[in-house]
Amino acid sequence: MAHQATPVRRARLGRALGPEPTAVSGVVLLLPGGDEESARRPSPMLATASVRALGRRLARAGREEGLAAHVVHYRYRGWNGSAAHLAEDASWAADEAVRRYGDVPVCLVGLGMGGRAALRAGGHEAVNSVLAMAPWLPEEDVAASPEPVKQLAGRRVLIVHGTNDERTDPELSFRLAARAKKANRDVCRFEVHSDGHGLHQYRSEVHALAEDFVMGVLFGRSFSRPVEDALAAPPPLGLRMPLAAGFGKSLRR
Repeated sequence: MAHQATPVRRARLGRALGPEPTAVSGVVLLLPGGDEESARRPSPMLATASVRALGRRLARAGREEGLAAHVVHYRYRGWNGSAAHLAEDASWAADEAVRRYGDVPVCLVGLGMGGRAALRAGGHEAVNSVLAMAPWLPEEDVAASPEPVKQLAGRRVLIVHGTNDERTDPELSFRLAARAKKANRDVCRFEVHSDGHGLHQYRSEVHALAEDFVMGVLFGRSFSRPVEDALAAPPPLGLRMPLAAGFGKSLRR
C-alpha cells in the first residue's frame, strides 16, 4: 500500500475582521499567544479568541482610513526553540499582506508568545510598528544570546505589561525595552498596575491604548499625551509609564 504524503502545514490569514474597507491603506496582523514547545496544530477558535476583540475594535476605528485587520493562524502551537515557528509565521503573514494589499504599512500586534513573535519579526521591511502585549520572553542566560532588538530600528514599538503577570515576567520586557531604546528612540512601554497576563482587569484601557498607538503609527493620527510623553521620555521613565485607570474615555473615537 502506498504511503500517503503528510500534508505540509501552512500558516494562513483569517478573514478580515469587521467591515472590510474598499481600499486598504494599512494592515494590522494579530498574533495570538502560543506555547514554548509544541508541534501540535493550534485550535483555531481558542487560539485566536484572545486577540479577536481587539482586532474588531481596531478595524472599526480604522475603517475610514482603510485598515484591514487579520488574525494570523500559526502552523504550530509552539515557538519551538531555534525554529522560532511563530516568528516565521509572523514574517510570512507580513509577506502575505504585501501580496494582497501592496505597499502599505503593517503593524504587528501580539499577545504573550505572539508578542515575542511580533518583536522578533518586526524587522520585516513592510512592518513600521510593533505592539507587544505581555510578551513572553526567555529568561536571561549568560550562555545564550539575548533576545535580539536590532531589527526594531526604525519602527515604533509599544510594549504593554501587567505588573502582576505570573506567566510572563514583566521585568524581562522592561529589560528588552531598555536595550531596544538604546538603538531606537521610538520605543515605549506601559505598565498596567496589578493586572495579570491576560490584561483583563483593565481591558478597556489597554484596548484604548492599542487603538491610540495603531491609528497613530499607521495613519498619522495624533498620539494621546501619555503615548507622546512615553515615546519622548528618557529611560526608565518612558519604559515604566503607568496606564491610568479610565484611559481612553476622553479620546476621540
